[in-house]
Amino acid sequence: MSKLLVKANKGHGRVAHVTPQIAGWTYVGFDLHRLKPGESASGKTDDREVCLVFVTGKGKATAGGRDLGLLGERMSPFEGKPWSVYVPEGSDWSVTADTELELAVCSAPGLGGGLPVRVIRPEDLGQEVRGKGTNTRYVTNVLPEGKPADSLLVVEVITPGGHTSSYPPHKHDQDNLPAESYLEETYYHRLNPPQGFAFQRVYTDADKNGHRALDEAMAIEDGDVVLVPKGYHPCAACHGYDLYYLNVMAGPKRTWKFHNAPEHEWLMKA
Repeated sequence: MSKLLVKANKGHGRVAHVTPQIAGWTYVGFDLHRLKPGESASGKTDDREVCLVFVTGKGKATAGGRDLGLLGERMSPFEGKPWSVYVPEGSDWSVTADTELELAVCSAPGLGGGLPVRVIRPEDLGQEVRGKGTNTRYVTNVLPEGKPADSLLVVEVITPGGHTSSYPPHKHDQDNLPAESYLEETYYHRLNPPQGFAFQRVYTDADKNGHRALDEAMAIEDGDVVLVPKGYHPCAACHGYDLYYLNVMAGPKRTWKFHNAPEHEWLMKA
């Protein structure tokens, strides 16, 4: 199995756990909690900031000493927009499930920005359609560049069955602004219906001898997490199975500037 593929536990509790130390990088952390009604997840942000994304279900949340009430709405990631909570560094948070709940904990270094806890409501979120034809996908910006945070960028994407996504292949692994930013990235994948599968390839440019320092192709199942430390990272959803993914990105500068694979850039104009 690829070292970039993290298989989520099928039970309850914390079912996926990615830290910078586990991933072998510097910035991005990702946990996934699957809770039954009455079960809780909690944490301390310490020197990191966190975005809690209610992927599915409802729960009572507190953060930074504030009671945020009952949050969450949708029961499937393929319907509507999520509720989320931004939690700055130096804060506690907790969520107690009111229904079956899937809670993503996205984290990255805090930079002393002094930002407050805030609830991010579905009506606060922008949506856009990217691509055309069988490269069409639907994007919900949970914590985009234009909204306050120190390091985190968080986005949801739904790719219909038979379509490609994160395509044409692009990368963001060079700290070379304004042309390209360095961002580590995780993909949390869901499939509808859940017995389906999709594919993701993570690869770097070939050298003059055709050798790639990284080239991994993975079959993605419902609940899988993929690590993208560098390189291009396109996805393909198989016919009959829609693909959802939650992206977490962070790096030394909070901006998303990507570089398209030159040999495939013609697709942008086709």
